[in-house]
Amino acid sequence: MTLPTYTRAQQLPDILEKRIAILDGAMGTMIQRFKLGEAQYRGEGYSGPDGVGDRFKDFPRDVKGNNELLSLTRPDVISDIHEGYLAAGADLIETNTFGATTIAQDDYGMGQLAREMNFASARLARAACDKFSTPDKPRYVAGALGPTPKTASISPDVNDPGARNVTFEQLRAAYFEQTVALIEGGADVILVETIFDTLNAKAALFAVEEAFDATGEVLPVMISGTVTDASGRILSGQTVTAFWHSVRHANPISVGLNCALGATLMRPYIQELNKAAPDTFISCYPNAGLPNPMSDTGFDETPDVTSRLVHEFAAEGLVNIVGGCCGTTPDHIAAIGKAVQGTQTRRIFYSEAA
Repeated sequence: MTLPTYTRAQQLPDILEKRIAILDGAMGTMIQRFKLGEAQYRGEGYSGPDGVGDRFKDFPRDVKGNNELLSLTRPDVISDIHEGYLAAGADLIETNTFGATTIAQDDYGMGQLAREMNFASARLARAACDKFSTPDKPRYVAGALGPTPKTASISPDVNDPGARNVTFEQLRAAYFEQTVALIEGGADVILVETIFDTLNAKAALFAVEEAFDATGEVLPVMISGTVTDASGRILSGQTVTAFWHSVRHANPISVGLNCALGATLMRPYIQELNKAAPDTFISCYPNAGLPNPMSDTGFDETPDVTSRLVHEFAAEGLVNIVGGCCGTTPDHIAAIGKAVQGTQTRRIFYSEAA
């Protein structure tokens, strides 16, 4: 596989060939630490110059838990989280857009705000990355396209296996709007992540290509699937190898796994992906172990434990990009960065075949 010529982040492939890059950690975990209530999610009481005032004061539905709305109502919170990860050494910062599609936002009655959320989120991440970037250590904004609450491959009705609650076209349109806004807001990379349904991902990748054509910008694309349990398959039924062969046509700069599992349980699937994709960079950002409601982060691994496990991935030559998912914090990311520093990045083998 040969990589395309990118209009932004042109030096990213060179960086990944020289060293292991660091992705940030969990957004939701960090937002929970602010203990925001309904009023805070609406932006009430926030006096910053970029606040929304009373815009959502009388919105008729509860919005607490709509983390993507915070990019509009509490940009200070999102900026603080981004800067925490950048200070910890992250090279790539994900935008606060995991659920910022019209499909996901319709659950809050805010589908019409999706485009605005994506643009604002990208601008916040852009400002943070620009603040921390240096000639020796550029920082990159990864525009995050998360899964939607609806799946194109699986019926929501156990009595009707053929039923679907979303179409490919609806997914494509939602992801197209999201991607264009992220590009316009300053994203350097597009990250299609936490993929549990390959058909949803294919709609996203189709939309990303359309967005590149529409904007004239060609960005590196990162793809990250989610193995949901010990079966070694994503929720829509594919093995890691089959998943890769279903999405490799997008010519991504990287493919990897995130979420659902901690590093220990994720390891055999990263090993499988290494064999399946020898000509593509590999990313891995696991959860901080297993859920643990007694922990401050809701997960059971401390930074020392997670970083030690990720170091084992690096020492085995399995990864080019590492970071954290649910339950990870800037402390986890700092520890991971320190653990993999000086470790040889995974070697890839370019070929002319796509």
